[in-house]
Amino acid sequence: MKAVNRVLVGVVGLILAGVGAAVLVGAFDLRRRWGLPLPSAWPFDGPRDVLLSRAAQTKWRGEGWWWPAVIAGLGVVVLLALWWLLAQLRRRRLRELVVDSGDGEEAVLRGRALEEAVCAEAEALEGVEHALVTLLGRRTAPEAWVGLTLAPHASPAAALSRLDGEALEHARVSAGVGRLPVEVRLRAVRHRAERVG
Repeated sequence: MKAVNRVLVGVVGLILAGVGAAVLVGAFDLRRRWGLPLPSAWPFDGPRDVLLSRAAQTKWRGEGWWWPAVIAGLGVVVLLALWWLLAQLRRRRLRELVVDSGDGEEAVLRGRALEEAVCAEAEALEGVEHALVTLLGRRTAPEAWVGLTLAPHASPAAALSRLDGEALEHARVSAGVGRLPVEVRLRAVRHRAERVG
C-alpha cells in the first residue's frame, strides 16, 4: 500500500509540476525572452494565451447536461481527493499477527485479542487508571500505540518501566516477536476540586 501511495503521489506531483511549468513559461513569456525551443503543441504561447478558446468555452453551454456533468465530475474529484487524504492520515490498525508456532507452521493471532490482553494487564499496574492499546504496522512486524491515564499519585517513570517490563514483554513473548516498537502517551487523571465546608 505504501508503494502504491508513493507512486501515485509521485505521478500526481509530476503532472502538477508539468502543468505549473507550462503556465509559468506562457505567463512570463519565457519562450520569446529566453529563446526556449518548445514544441509547436505547447499549450501556452504567451501571456495572453488561454487554455480554452472562446469557441471551445461556449461549445457545450447550450446543452442541458453540461453544467450538471461538470459539477458532478468536479464533486467526484474533490471526494476522491478527500478520501485519499484521510486514508493517508489514518493509521492502519493491525487485524492479525503471524506467530511462529515452533513446528514450522505459522499461527494467526487476532490483533484485537492481543490489544485487549495488553490493555487489561496495563490497567492492572499500580498507578494506571485507564489504558488504551492499538496495534499498528505489518503482520510480521507489529508496532503498538499505548495511551495511559495515570492516577495523581503515580510516578510516570515507574509506570513506564512496569509497562515495558510486564505488559509489553508478555505481548512480545505471546506474539513471538523480538522487537515491539511502542509509542506511549501519558496523561494524568484530573479530579474536580470539591468544596469542603
